[in-house]
Amino acid sequence: MEKNGSLKIKKFFSKEKILFKKDSKLAYLFSAPYIILFIIFIIAPIIVAIWLSFTDYDMISSPTWAGLRNYVYLLTTDVEFMKYILPNTITFAFIVGPCGYILSFFLAWVLSQFPRGLRTVLAVIIYSPSLTAGVTMSVVWKIIFAGDAEGYLNNLLLSMNLIAEPIIWLQSTTYLLPIMIIVALWSSMGLGFLSMLAGILSISPDLYEAAYMDGIKNRFQEIIYITIPSMKPQMLFGAVMSIVGTFSAGAIGVQLSGSNPTPQYAGSLIVNHIEDYAFQRYDMGYAAALSVFLLALIYLLSKLAFTLFGDKKS
Repeated sequence: MEKNGSLKIKKFFSKEKILFKKDSKLAYLFSAPYIILFIIFIIAPIIVAIWLSFTDYDMISSPTWAGLRNYVYLLTTDVEFMKYILPNTITFAFIVGPCGYILSFFLAWVLSQFPRGLRTVLAVIIYSPSLTAGVTMSVVWKIIFAGDAEGYLNNLLLSMNLIAEPIIWLQSTTYLLPIMIIVALWSSMGLGFLSMLAGILSISPDLYEAAYMDGIKNRFQEIIYITIPSMKPQMLFGAVMSIVGTFSAGAIGVQLSGSNPTPQYAGSLIVNHIEDYAFQRYDMGYAAALSVFLLALIYLLSKLAFTLFGDKKS
């Protein structure tokens, strides 16, 4: 009897192994299109960019090996990068990123308190600027900040006698970056906002009831001890999207000012500097070095986000 039983167990596990192998093959088969596209459009370009960053390449002649010359130039000689580009990028990212992230969570939490129908309408209204930011910048924001007396902001300030003559907002080295930050915050309610809203709505009401029975006294404690810990995956996704979005932003300053680089580099970010060297100066090797620097910066900040919101067991 024992031998028969052990034989049956061995047969069962051998069948399970066969099924597992078949399922694994099917999984790899269905994943193959994504894996191939990921390698072609993500992994391969990163590898090429890293290699080009160690070369001199003008997009006409073949790349020639330059070693660390591009990185040495980046850290020691590129005056525009050290004086304008890097400070602009850090200021822009460290204001828009955290503020947009907190605002996304706050708006998602507020919307979760509304009835379903009204919540859906408001969510679409809040999310829509992230889809139409480029068009709206060209149509709405450039009219608001137009540099003549017909611009909405100038017209308002002139009518209130707060200024004596129109201010050329979008060509000003003083005002361009703050305007970019305002526009970026206005259009920052994207996928991170939607993921946070979904995360809040997925939390069971029973958790809140149990928490109040255990001593939770107000909404602030509810958010800190129940809401945020219960939606860490969504918080992590929102953080990563915010980091990537703010550090890869570049179109805002160019579209508002109408030039790249922006006037006296007042609104130029790392992405604009990359485009300047790659497509206007045709120095693709140095542009690749800038791209690798930006990639490393985003990676380090994403690791910080994983440390704060990632699963400690993984």
